Amino acid sequence: MESGLVASHRLRLPLASAAAAGAARSHLLRHRHPLAAAAPAPLRLSLPRHLPRPTPLRLPAALPLRPSLPPLRASAAAAAAPGDDASSPKLLGVETKTLKKIVPLGLMFFCILFNYTILRDTKDVLVVTAKGSSAEIIPFLKTWVNLPMAVGFMLLYTKLADILSKEALFYAVIFPFIAFFGAFAYVLYPMRDAIHPTGLADRLLASLGPSFLGPVAILRVWSFCLFYVMAELWGSVVISVLFWGFANQITTVEEAKEFYPLFGLGANVALIFSGRTVKYFSNMRKNLGPGVDGWAISLKAMMSIVVILGLVITGIYWGVNRFVIDKSSMPVVERKKKDKPKLSMGESMKVLLSSRYVRDLATLVVAYGISINLVEVTWKSKLKAQFPSPNEYSSFMGDFSTATGIATFTMMLLGRVILRKFGWGVAATITPAVLLLTGVGFFSLILFGEPLTPLMTKFGMTPLLAAVYVGAMQNIFSKSAKYSLFDPCKEMAYIPLDEDMKVKGKAAIDVVCNPLGKSGGALIQQFMILSFGSLANSTPYLGGILLVIVLAWLGAVRSLDSQFSPLAKQELEREKLLKAKAVETTATVVGTGNGPDCEYIFGPGFGIDGYPS
Repeated sequence: MESGLVASHRLRLPLASAAAAGAARSHLLRHRHPLAAAAPAPLRLSLPRHLPRPTPLRLPAALPLRPSLPPLRASAAAAAAPGDDASSPKLLGVETKTLKKIVPLGLMFFCILFNYTILRDTKDVLVVTAKGSSAEIIPFLKTWVNLPMAVGFMLLYTKLADILSKEALFYAVIFPFIAFFGAFAYVLYPMRDAIHPTGLADRLLASLGPSFLGPVAILRVWSFCLFYVMAELWGSVVISVLFWGFANQITTVEEAKEFYPLFGLGANVALIFSGRTVKYFSNMRKNLGPGVDGWAISLKAMMSIVVILGLVITGIYWGVNRFVIDKSSMPVVERKKKDKPKLSMGESMKVLLSSRYVRDLATLVVAYGISINLVEVTWKSKLKAQFPSPNEYSSFMGDFSTATGIATFTMMLLGRVILRKFGWGVAATITPAVLLLTGVGFFSLILFGEPLTPLMTKFGMTPLLAAVYVGAMQNIFSKSAKYSLFDPCKEMAYIPLDEDMKVKGKAAIDVVCNPLGKSGGALIQQFMILSFGSLANSTPYLGGILLVIVLAWLGAVRSLDSQFSPLAKQELEREKLLKAKAVETTATVVGTGNGPDCEYIFGPGFGIDGYPS
């Protein structure tokens, strides 16, 4: 219903042609067609004489107008940006769009490490306790089998990365692992007597001598060795390349610094439960009759779990790509690729080695592999002497995995605080420092444990058992520092790299350098054993080598920190600049109305708000 003011105003309009009357009202109408610009110039309306002049004339309610917003200036939009972030939906203080990425990534990491724990505890039992084999096979496996297969995978992965999309590449890599572990438990292991060349291995060992027990054992139990290598590759390929590559793809530097240390919280709960799983199946073999192959039953059960969780991993990956990630507006900052021709594999390796940044990253990975291998293999030799039975050995490893999970869970809680309060450099230094301190204690107990025999006897322990427990503590604390700090810091260092270097460089570092570190440690041990007669006689020299390698590790951390910190700051500034440009673009669109084909036309003498000027 019109007010008296509007009615009287309409009655006092000057008489004119219909076109002139329509033009007089054009200052209030919204025109959606370009032809509207050709209308005659609008007339300025006069207020009734009986009304006071200062009274502003509001828009009449009877005119067919739609509500509109005044144009937003860029400065006002920029000022309103913080308020927009504050109004975003949040859960537990975290934006829901961020949680939709972080929670699935945590579940993926949980399943991957659950499988890796089972595979890691199973592979040693297979190759060490097999008939005609022993612990001497492990150094030869890491050097002459694991490393060549890792290099071959890197060549294949680099080629596939240039052909397949990232999503297809993920499926092409993980499905062969899932298929192999299922086939091993249900096909290869039951047929081991038929497919293993036992007679040929016996003849070779008789002609070459007992010193070649390790190399001949690789041929004797080749299917077990293949399982060993696939289990090792699961750790370097599925964890380092597939998972962390996917996480780096969909997260920003700020999100990585906030949540990467937390990924391991759920994952190390998996270590606890997977350790209990291994122990349960190890103890189950005790209750079976002498004519039943209890290990075959346990193997089938554990590999079935590995296959199921592998399918869960692929399902989560598929769901995140389909329902969570908006690829048209991904939060990842786009990085410019260098315009250069495609390089061959040899040329790519030269580019990687010529980069100081990548070289320092490679030093971190190789140093960790050699250091942990020098200590871990020495510890496993003591563990084999203390628990020669496969049942006892596997049961102890289940307890070891559970303890590792608990310690790592605790370190994960501290890792977030360390990264936020002290920065990348301090967090990356903790792992080599912990390994150095605990390694010194372990080697000291082995070298100087005899004088402590009377004291340890009072506690029901022998020097051998004490060395086993101290070595277990050393491995637990070293692994917990690796999972909670070393891995997140290493993966954060990849984020500032461009996409080409991130894909190919990451494959070269994680898939080659990681086995290279382990194989390097194995080569050192083989040389020491041949030179000094046994692993026990070479223990003092192994301790000295460990000291040198850890010091080189610490130097690489310091060098990488001096390069990563400036790059991370540039990355954050680039993200803020892109956000500011997005706000300016939004302000420009809002300033033109509700769309590019929509504008307001005001008659002369009237302001932008519709009031007389």
